[in-house]
Amino acid sequence: MLGMCRGRRKFLAASIALLFIPALTWLYLSVGSFQMKPLPLSPLETQSSTPVGGAGERQALELRVRAVEEENRALRRELSRPPRSPSARLPNGGHRGNQSRTHSEEGTGDNEGQKAAAVGNSSDCVQQPVVDKCETIHVAIVCAGYNASRDVVTLVKSILFHRRNPLHFHFITDSIAQQILSSLFHTWMVPAVRVDFYDADELKSEVSWIPNKHYSGIYGLMKLVLTKTLPSDLQRVIVLDTDITFATDIAELWAVFHKFKGQQVLGLVENQSDWYLGNLWKNHRPWPALGRGFNTGVILLLLDRLRKLRWEQMWRLTAERELMSMLSTSLADQDIFNAVIKQNPFLVHQLPCFWNVQLSDHTRSEKCYKDVSDLKVIHWNSPKKLRVKNKHVEFFRNLYLTFLEYDGNLLRRELFGCPSEADHNSENLQKTLSELDEDDPCYEFRRERFTVHRTHLYFLHYEYEPSPDNTDVTLVAQLSMDRLQMLEAICKHWEGPISLALYLSDAEAQQFLRYAQGSEVLISRGNVGYHIVYKEGQFYPVNLLRNVAMRHVNTPYMFLSDIDFLPMYGLYEYLRKSVMQLDMANAKKALVVPAFETLRYRLSYPKSKAELLSQLDMGTLFTFRYHVWTKGHAPTNFAKWRTATTPYRVQWEADFEPYVMVRRDSPEYDRRFVGFGWNKVAHIMELDAQEYEFVVLPNAYMIHMPHAPSFDITKFRSNKQYRVCLKTLKEEFQQNMSRRYGFAALKYMTAENNS
Repeated sequence: MLGMCRGRRKFLAASIALLFIPALTWLYLSVGSFQMKPLPLSPLETQSSTPVGGAGERQALELRVRAVEEENRALRRELSRPPRSPSARLPNGGHRGNQSRTHSEEGTGDNEGQKAAAVGNSSDCVQQPVVDKCETIHVAIVCAGYNASRDVVTLVKSILFHRRNPLHFHFITDSIAQQILSSLFHTWMVPAVRVDFYDADELKSEVSWIPNKHYSGIYGLMKLVLTKTLPSDLQRVIVLDTDITFATDIAELWAVFHKFKGQQVLGLVENQSDWYLGNLWKNHRPWPALGRGFNTGVILLLLDRLRKLRWEQMWRLTAERELMSMLSTSLADQDIFNAVIKQNPFLVHQLPCFWNVQLSDHTRSEKCYKDVSDLKVIHWNSPKKLRVKNKHVEFFRNLYLTFLEYDGNLLRRELFGCPSEADHNSENLQKTLSELDEDDPCYEFRRERFTVHRTHLYFLHYEYEPSPDNTDVTLVAQLSMDRLQMLEAICKHWEGPISLALYLSDAEAQQFLRYAQGSEVLISRGNVGYHIVYKEGQFYPVNLLRNVAMRHVNTPYMFLSDIDFLPMYGLYEYLRKSVMQLDMANAKKALVVPAFETLRYRLSYPKSKAELLSQLDMGTLFTFRYHVWTKGHAPTNFAKWRTATTPYRVQWEADFEPYVMVRRDSPEYDRRFVGFGWNKVAHIMELDAQEYEFVVLPNAYMIHMPHAPSFDITKFRSNKQYRVCLKTLKEEFQQNMSRRYGFAALKYMTAENNS
């Protein structure tokens, strides 16, 4: 009975309260003479200029109530979304001033998101995060060697694909990576991208005293010395490993810098494996770390604060102390970073784990994401790389392959509204192209001469030192995907160094990589330089390709061949001996290697001159292009060659285009000739104009192997305008020769008219 009475009293009290509160609210709004200033309900209160009292106060109060209700609705909407807290405006931390801004999303850690929700800071929730549109984002990457130089391109592509800001890449490289990447970026010509290089060899002494078992070697320790390496006026930088793939705009990560508080100077994601917990196997003893430790594949560095904290001294003292018991690092710089953080936890700002989804063995990376939209950065930090085991590895692999095979030419897009530094090469190119007549029927031919093709030198590992006797010879050739099957045969016939320029798309370059890595013949050859020239335009830039291959010959002499020719066995050594016998070092000579051809796909390759002559007599072999282009090789004088036992000199004739060995300093090929026709003829003419002596070697030969006709020769044969333009370019070349070489060059025009 007593409980029932108490229940009725509670119900009655609640009913009175429900009736009383609306009545009190109505009374408050109705009393116009109430002079007490109301409490501020929102930030709008401080901005209100409505006078206090009377109907004006009532109207202002109603407006404020509505504003608060609207903010509460916005807050509820924000809290109903997945936990992703926006960032505030980023302070200027780069080198350039910033005027206009763009919006982008930026994730925060769970703790920060919960705090923001608890406080109910409506202005933070409603405001979209702002990143200054024209602020330069600085990225530092340590990259050394051929493989790392190839891998880092995929990272760069993923950044360029999403980016909306100017970028400044800081590469800490060895001499190999610098040569490759400087050439790549120079020919890539991406607007609003600046690249600087820092010599890793000069930094080795800073970290070489640290024993390191990690597969990255000494280069895995160089992130420790970035405060000394990077410019002193650079305040902040994002540091990335080469095996990173971005799935979002890097500006979102750059915006996280504004969240650093107090003495926080390092932004890191927690390590997603159990490595630093020390329970992976018996007697596993990792370096000290705070909890699970932190992964250093993605680091935000506040360089100016680090320098003030004397970072160099801090990490060195820590490393020296720990090495007394640990003896060496297992995870390179990551071990030392974690040891420092263990002693100084205040230094680190923990990033949400989606900024470094780690795919190494034994990771808990699945906890970082629930949906594709959660992914920001994928880190292939396993030695197995793409072969790592993960529940969603197929999705990650496909995302990576998208950028791996993405056409890099499409990333040459302008950033509108942001003034960029003047690129004189780009400006000169645009000026040259603007001077061409677009109504000229041969406009596309003329334009190709000035097209800058993105070029990746030494796509595969290259290791060769020329012999000290200064007689070494490199075979030079160019090819596209349809001639790839010739590579193994050439490597079997020529044991010396080779320089090849391959004209491929990004996707084809990856097919070639898989082909080469799967070939026992190719993978065993370290003295073949593969230089990828990426496809652009409608013509095959044959002479540009030859020039690229020639420029990266590091022997005193080069044999200028084509990919569809097989040199005789032993030609490499024969040419080296000829260098000494004919005193090539002190004379301008072009040594002619006679060219033959076969119509048989399966040929018993002649192992001697006598065997070749026998096949020539039987009709198995022919002198090259005897039936369709006799003039090209007729001056070689095959009748004399049959019985010759010593080298003999021949004279230049119109349309002569032999395959020759010359010194490395010989002239390059003329780029105006593309596709089929006159590309070698013009080069031989230039050699003759420079007074090179043509000497035929009596015991050398090469054989052209049959293949399907190229696309360019088909165009030449079927397209009249193609042939007209080729004739026009040929006449212009001869006129240029007359201006350059004077009276001596008149013979070329005369010879052409008489032929």
